[in-house]
Formats: sequence, C-alpha cells, structure tokens
Amino acid sequence: MSVDMRTFLAHVELANPVMTAAGCAGSGRELAQFFDLHRLGALVTRSITMAPRAGRPTPRMTETPSGLLNAVGLQGPGIDAFLERELPWLAQRGIRTVVSIGGGTVAEYSALARRLADAPGVTALEVNLSCPNIEDRGRVFARDGSAAAEVIASVRAIMRYDVPVIAKLAPDVADIVAVARACVESGADALSMINNPLGMAIDTEALRPALAAVTGGLSGPAILPLAVRCVWQVHAALPGTPIVGVGGVLSGRDAFQLVLAGACAVGVGTALFHDPYACLRIERELEELLQARGFQRLADAVGLAHRSPGSSTRHLHEESSL
Repeated sequence: MSVDMRTFLAHVELANPVMTAAGCAGSGRELAQFFDLHRLGALVTRSITMAPRAGRPTPRMTETPSGLLNAVGLQGPGIDAFLERELPWLAQRGIRTVVSIGGGTVAEYSALARRLADAPGVTALEVNLSCPNIEDRGRVFARDGSAAAEVIASVRAIMRYDVPVIAKLAPDVADIVAVARACVESGADALSMINNPLGMAIDTEALRPALAAVTGGLSGPAILPLAVRCVWQVHAALPGTPIVGVGGVLSGRDAFQLVLAGACAVGVGTALFHDPYACLRIERELEELLQARGFQRLADAVGLAHRSPGSSTRHLHEESSL
C-alpha cells in the first residue's frame, strides 16, 4: 500500500514534502531539463533582491570534509527581471513556487513583498532573514528576534492572506526558539531551518583564506545534526507551526530524521550540485522508509520522535535557553 505523502504549509497542500532549497535550483529551467518539476513538492527560488546583484568576488565556493562553503552573495537579476522572465515561466507551467526574498532593510523586504503580492504563481513567500541589516551595523536579521519579527510583520501585512509567509532561520543564534517564537507571533505561517551556519577554510598552499570573502555559509551533510537539533527544539516549543527542515539532506533517511524531529517538509540543496535527480530519489527513499515502518501517511510521522519513549524534549529545550 502506498503512503499518503501529502503535506501542508499552513493551508497550502503539497503533493509531497520534498522541496528544493533556495539558491540551489536556479530559476527552475536548470532542473527542468532533467525531470518534470511537477514532481517536486515545491521549487524554492534563489533569494530575490530589489536590485540586480553580481555577487561576491571569486573564489566564492570551496569544498570541506562532508560539506561545502559558499559566499555567493545573493547573485541574481533583481525583482524586475524576476517578475518579467523567471516567475512567469514557472507560473505558466503550474509549478508550485516558493519565492525567497532577501533585503538589507525592513523597507526593502516590504517593497519586495509589495511587488510580489499580486504576482501570479507565488505559492508561498520565504523570507531569508540571514541578510545583514544595514541600519543596525550589518547585524544579521536572523540573529535578533525583534529585528526578525519586524521584517516578518511588515511582509505579512502586505502579502495576500492566501500566500503563506515562511521565516527562514539561521542556527548562529543563542536561542533559535526565541527567534522562531518572535517570528510566529509576528505573523509567520511557517518556518524554514536551517540556513547555512557561518564557516571558514584556509588554503594551506596559498596561505590565505580559501574564500575571497574569508567566511561563508557551510552546507552539506556536515550540518545535518545541527539542522535536526534546531528542528527538534523549535517543534517542541511550537508544535502547531509547520517547519521545513533544511540542511545536509542527501538521502531519504536524512529526510526521515528531520520529519521525526518535527519537519512536515524538507529542503534539498547541496545534493543537487552532484545529483540533479536528488529530490526525486530522496522522496522515493523516504516513502519506502515510511512504508517499511507501517505508516500510511507522512503526517503520522511528523514529530513522532518527541512522543517516543525515552525522548527528552523538555531537557533539550531547557538547555537551549541557558
């Protein structure tokens, strides 16, 4: 018997829980040459900014053990070109599309939301909070609950009620539960976690940092345990909030960990760079795991580890607040 793999981001139904992660599927055309994008739960765009951005200088990517460091810098065409070329291409094909946005001020996030509010083809809006706030000495929005909440409140006030607003959180914070709670109380319909933690590598031949920007975001299997921990803590504190688990997913078993921790959907990113079919394979492997364990619905597995004998949800949440 097949497993019912449907899931919900707020009131929006997805046929299955496997999505691309922002920045890893381009505009969709890149993956479309390999498979039908309708087979995805949803496609998440790169983070769109108001103005075109060339990105940071090279080298801006380097491999690390079990991971990848990148400092791309939100390279993209800007909102005008996105609305003219990229979003219509997806909308005309009926692809469920989560548009990711990034900004340097609350006003910039608001302006992006205003441009997207009536745009056809927007399934949900992901607010990338791992952007520096230029009005607060470049402090990243995601590291401050009040700053993150201000962004979410401004976006939620503008977006149509039928478009869920997803707050994407970073793990580089003292208490991710506090930031998550602030976002939900300010109107976030769902959460996505985790964005890349900050890392660094040094080229021992050149005797200098491997990235031109010195530091960059770490992705790949090295960060899966960090993602599982964050999803676990936030689901324990906010069990009614939909969570997209992102970070280090290479297999259905990885995705299953995030689901058991509390994610109702998962994002696949770095795996796509060496396996463009990764989303389809992971969805199939996840369904096989669920079927082998007697689940009839994906929904029955979401957060199940919290209810299993021996789970120490309360202890872990208390540690996060120390």
